[in-house]
Amino acid sequence: MIVNKHKKMRQTIIFLLLIMGLNDLIAQSGINTTTPEQSAILDVYSTNKGFLPPRLTTAQRDAIASPAVGLMIYNTTVNCLQWYNGTWYDGCGNNFICGTPVTFMYNGSSVTYGTVERAYGGIVGTKCWLDRNLGATQVATSSTNAASYGDLFQWGRGADGHQVRTSGTTEVQSATDSPGHGDFIYEDEFTRDWRSPQNDNLWQGVNGINNSCPNGFRLPTVDELIAELASWDPNFNAAGAFASPLKLPLAGARASVNGLLTEVGTIGFYWSSTVSGQSSLGLLFNGSAVVVNPYFRASAFSVRCIKN
Repeated sequence: MIVNKHKKMRQTIIFLLLIMGLNDLIAQSGINTTTPEQSAILDVYSTNKGFLPPRLTTAQRDAIASPAVGLMIYNTTVNCLQWYNGTWYDGCGNNFICGTPVTFMYNGSSVTYGTVERAYGGIVGTKCWLDRNLGATQVATSSTNAASYGDLFQWGRGADGHQVRTSGTTEVQSATDSPGHGDFIYEDEFTRDWRSPQNDNLWQGVNGINNSCPNGFRLPTVDELIAELASWDPNFNAAGAFASPLKLPLAGARASVNGLLTEVGTIGFYWSSTVSGQSSLGLLFNGSAVVVNPYFRASAFSVRCIKN
C-alpha cells in the first residue's frame, strides 16, 4: 500500500515537471535560435528567408467562418498583408470606405477631394472614384464649369508641372520616364510621344511609374472607362457625362503637335492606363456622341483617378 502510494506520488511529480517544462516551451520558443526574444512566444530567426503567411484571394478570405481577431493572411487580390480586427485591415489603403474625403499632396500643396462610388456589375463591379479631375478646385456644377476642368496630362507622365495648362513647351523628347522639367513636350512626327524610346509600362496600377493619383488610387483601365460610359444610357454624350455622379466636364485637351489648348468647353478627353500600339486609349465625348479611341501619347488629357 505504501509502495503504491510512493509510486503515485512519483508519477504526480513527474507529471507536474512535464507540465512545467511544457509551459516554459509554450512561453518561449525559437526556430533557428537558442536565444529567442523574451517578449515573443515564437521567435523565427533567419538571415536569408522570410515568414510566409497563408495566401488567399479576397473571396477565399471572406469565406473564412468567424475569423479570430488578429488573424493574418496575404491577400493575393490586392497584393497586401491583411489582419482581422472586426473587419479586415491592411497598410495598403484597401480598407478605405468610399465616400470618405481624400487628402493628399498635389502640385506642392495639400488638397482634399471627395470620393464617389459607382456600381457597374459584370467584370468591373463596384468602383470608387475621385469626385473631380486632378488639378480641379471643385466638383463640376456644369459641363463647362472652368474651375472643374483641372490639369491636362500627357499619357504616362507624372505631375512635374507640364500638366498645368499654361506650362511652357519644348520639342525635345525625353529619353527617361522623368524629363526633369515642367515643359509640355510636343512631337509632330513619328510616334507623337513625349518619350523616346516609348515606354508602354507607365501608369500601370497604383505602383505604376509616374502615377500622380493619391495613395491607393490609379488611372482607370479602358474597361473601367467603358463601364462608366455605359451607365450614361440613354445619353451617350456630354449630358450623360455630367448627369453621372462623376460629373465629368468638357475640359478640352492640349494638342500633341504643338501643345496648344483645344476644344475647351466643347469636348471632354479622359485618359485610361491601357496602351494600344504606339498610342494609348482614351474616352472622348461632346454634345452629341461618345467614343473610346487610341490617341497620341504626347496629347494632354484630363485624369480622373479610381480606387485600386
